Amino acid sequence: MGVSDRRKREREARRGEILGAARDVLLTHGLRGTTTKEIAERCELSEATLFFYFRNKDEILLSLIFESISFWAQGLDALAATEMPAAQLLDAIWQFHEEVYREHPDYFVISAYLAQPHVLDNVSTDVKDEIARRSGENFRRLRELLGRVDASTPGAVLADLMWSLFLGLTISEASRANLGYGGRGEHLQIRSEIFSVVKRAFGLRPARRVAGAREPQRAASRSTGARKARRAGQP
Repeated sequence: MGVSDRRKREREARRGEILGAARDVLLTHGLRGTTTKEIAERCELSEATLFFYFRNKDEILLSLIFESISFWAQGLDALAATEMPAAQLLDAIWQFHEEVYREHPDYFVISAYLAQPHVLDNVSTDVKDEIARRSGENFRRLRELLGRVDASTPGAVLADLMWSLFLGLTISEASRANLGYGGRGEHLQIRSEIFSVVKRAFGLRPARRVAGAREPQRAASRSTGARKARRAGQP
């Protein structure tokens, strides 16, 4: 390996460490309380050294946005590659949302961040267009999956319903946690009961497991370990 290749890998590894620290700070202090100083301290760097890898807080958050979009794309593509009955597919889609929330709750925090006014005022039009394009591709993936569950309803309507419902539940859970109400097990039970209502609305019964069949959520999560190993090198 040449010197330039080694330096490139070292730079990518350091960026990965900074993004990992940013995720921790984001979940601990929220968006408003996340600062480059706090992130630098979390990964034992000076703030000046951090600025060698990221120009500012916005650039760090944008990197996390693109990372989350890529994670969603890989999971939805894995689901699209499977063949399963409608009820089982709906279960798998919901479980994938649960997987993302369990492993990367910061991705939902970032999604809520995008809804805040003027948050992208300092972001170039090209970058905003790229976020919109990649997010739109993920919406298309979810739309096509849900179209396989219920062909009688426009897939775009179902995708909006699924995403808005789950994102709203995560915001509601965070609000309750801030008020000291409810525990993790209780929130999980609430989401499970709500999903039962969703399945009834689709007119679907709980999917039956076939002897020897792999759990549907495995299709979306089978490459999680590989994704985590590559995450440090993502832009």
